[in-house]
Amino acid sequence: MKMVKIFLVLGLIAVATSAPTCPEPEGVQAYAHTQNCDQFFLCTNGTLTLETCENGLLFDGKGAVHNHCNYNWAVECGTRQHDPTPISSEGCEYQFGIYPISHECSTTYMKCAYGEAIPSECEPGLAYDERIHGCNWPDQLLETCNPEAVVGFKCPTKVAPDSLAARFWPFPRFAVPGDSKRLITCVEGHPRLISCGEDKIFDESSLTCVEHEEAGHHF
Repeated sequence: MKMVKIFLVLGLIAVATSAPTCPEPEGVQAYAHTQNCDQFFLCTNGTLTLETCENGLLFDGKGAVHNHCNYNWAVECGTRQHDPTPISSEGCEYQFGIYPISHECSTTYMKCAYGEAIPSECEPGLAYDERIHGCNWPDQLLETCNPEAVVGFKCPTKVAPDSLAARFWPFPRFAVPGDSKRLITCVEGHPRLISCGEDKIFDESSLTCVEHEEAGHHF
């Protein structure tokens, strides 16, 4: 409601004068156009300009893909209008977007910017999911993916009751040979590769991610 009011004011200023002004004299602010979803008003240190999102992008006030705009599939336009016509190039339906390399299971995808398709990698253990335009656990893509092939691990059907892995049942955990930054968790019989994050390492003595100084052994 506040944003709408702001642009009602801006509209009146634009009609009444030949030099529209911004609500704030300093800094950079972006505001939604009241009618067009692919346009927005940009205030830069008090200077007002009308901006248009690149092909494949729309404005929602949250976008950071390019020049304050977001991918078209991520924006709810409401009653605002836009031209959905794509400008296509090899590997890219729109000039900006994220697209699958194939419709088979893949750990890579295409990220398009200015119509150039750039191959991009999912994080280790993940595969590209067309439904979310991003990477996902391969066990969420069983129609196309084999989680064991993606992760490189086969979950056992049973674990010894007195084993360390059994403490985490029904999601037993396992170490990744030669990798101190990740672990494997089995979810309904399918492996998931879990990262400990930048500041922690995997401790085989507890099967958990811990601070370096808390690890029960040396890596």
